[in-house]
Amino acid sequence: MISTKQLLYALAVEKTLHFKKAAENCHISQSALSTALNELEKQLGVQIFERDNKKVLVTPQGADVLQRARSIMVQVNELQTIAENQQQPLSYPITVGVIPTIAPFLLPEVFPLLGTQYPHAQLNIVEEQSHVLVDMVRRGEIDTAILAMPFPCDGLLTLEFWQEDFYWVALKGDKYTDQQEISSNELAQSHLMLLKEGHCLKDHALSACKLPTQTANHGFGATSLNTLIQMVKGRIGTTLIPQMALKQLTQQNQSLSAIHLQEPGPHRRIVFVIRPNYTRMNSIDALMALCKKALESS
Repeated sequence: MISTKQLLYALAVEKTLHFKKAAENCHISQSALSTALNELEKQLGVQIFERDNKKVLVTPQGADVLQRARSIMVQVNELQTIAENQQQPLSYPITVGVIPTIAPFLLPEVFPLLGTQYPHAQLNIVEEQSHVLVDMVRRGEIDTAILAMPFPCDGLLTLEFWQEDFYWVALKGDKYTDQQEISSNELAQSHLMLLKEGHCLKDHALSACKLPTQTANHGFGATSLNTLIQMVKGRIGTTLIPQMALKQLTQQNQSLSAIHLQEPGPHRRIVFVIRPNYTRMNSIDALMALCKKALESS
């Protein structure tokens, strides 16, 4: 079998027209180089070089062989470059699923960091509910998904990168808004509104508060935290939001109070979900680090 080393040695001799100099350039002994080239000529059935004690010449058949050898080595170098680039985080497009109660609050913080640290990264976002994203990861339709735990992810790996608590949001001046903490018993009397069925945030909130499902007012069928906040501002009720949403949802709403939920935490854990045999873990590690940095600084 012809080897790339043999081709490399032949090209070195073509360049120097001197076996000793070519051997020195290749960092091998002259005898090893000569042996390799003799074997190459034997395998090809073609004499590449004419050599005697004074000079080395390239034969007409050898010139054709060396031209093809140069083309082969260019392609080998390109393969090595591709392999090296694949080892770099986020060097290839990656599709990430994100649930609606995370995407609008995490992604605006992550994208500026991504543009600075990985300017050539191609991040494709799919926003869907947890059960849809888990199925998409399993089927290989997306690379990974950012979910809130607990949520069933049988057969998949979950990599936790963040923990957070819930905050109760109500109009300033309402009952309990002068407190630093609010208990589940107090929450049960606050006309609580949560997202409609199918959003895992509702289940996480009720679980953290140890409240029955009927405690929350589902009559409005809200599908986003922004809608719930507008309903709070409209004096329809109160709601619970995760810590990562506090800045965006309450900072510009001076009429609102955000009170920490006084129940054992963390109230939800944020993870990346991947297939067990996923091969581009360096990209996942890079995204996890960016997300954690974004949340720590927000």
